[in-house]
Amino acid sequence: MKVTVLGAAGGIGQALSLLLKLDLPENSDLALYDVAPITPGVAKDLSHIPTSVNVEGYVGDDICVALEGADVILISAGVARKPGMDRNDLFNINAGIIKNLITHVAEVAPQACICIITNPVNTTVAIAAEVLKNAGVYNKNKLFGITTLDVIRAEEFVAKKKGLPAEHIRVNVIGGHSGSTILPLLSQVQGVQFSHQEVIDLTERIQNAGTEVVNAKAGGGSATLSMARAASIFGVNLVHALLGKQGIIQNAYVDGGNSCSPFFTQPLLLGKKGIERVLPYGELSDFEDKKKEEMLELLHADIEKGIEFVKNNS
Repeated sequence: MKVTVLGAAGGIGQALSLLLKLDLPENSDLALYDVAPITPGVAKDLSHIPTSVNVEGYVGDDICVALEGADVILISAGVARKPGMDRNDLFNINAGIIKNLITHVAEVAPQACICIITNPVNTTVAIAAEVLKNAGVYNKNKLFGITTLDVIRAEEFVAKKKGLPAEHIRVNVIGGHSGSTILPLLSQVQGVQFSHQEVIDLTERIQNAGTEVVNAKAGGGSATLSMARAASIFGVNLVHALLGKQGIIQNAYVDGGNSCSPFFTQPLLLGKKGIERVLPYGELSDFEDKKKEEMLELLHADIEKGIEFVKNNS
């Protein structure tokens, strides 16, 4: 099994590569690519860690070598948010980066599962889908926007609020991956009761958790370590599913046939071909149903923005 990280020299990419080196199945191949000249050095550094995962680093024109034979591609390339920026401010730079990288993926590794980390995910996944469609290689069961960070944040925040071990908390998070499009379904959390105000406060904190990190880093970056952990959880689980492990369920932002939006985050049963089945996200409370309806206009606008970008830059 070969896993390729595009953007491997960045804040997310280096931490993600470390976690993959530690957690991928034995004898996996890990290819690291970035435009930064330090990338081969990152790979060399990781190669000194004693696991059977084989690591190689590539830079510049070697992207095709990094992609060749890849089963899973994790894309974290792009610029990070700074204080005062929202995800839309990232669009002009990151949209072009994603379009360029997915063009290479379509040419070299069209059968790979593609996992988008680069923000704004609501839009970059739509860009990736359009590029793959134009190349005639789109497979909706193999394109994922990684939203696992919203899940692990929700689980951590709920656990801290209720004084419980985070390992025992499971939170289903649906919608998109920015601001009000992030919808934690707190009504479904087993064994925990929330007041109405707690639901409001926790929902808002989960939706704005990325800004917490951006502000706390005081201009020094955005969520890199927690995002790397989230991406590694999804990526490693996807690899195990591709290898035949049964019953792996992860939430992700996908083209899953949801009636309310072309792309939507919800639970997925993963399998040997990517998405084995899109699962229902369950019954919503009145509060959650209202929030879902409120988010859709913004989510649809984000998706359309990605589609129009590809149309205007083809």
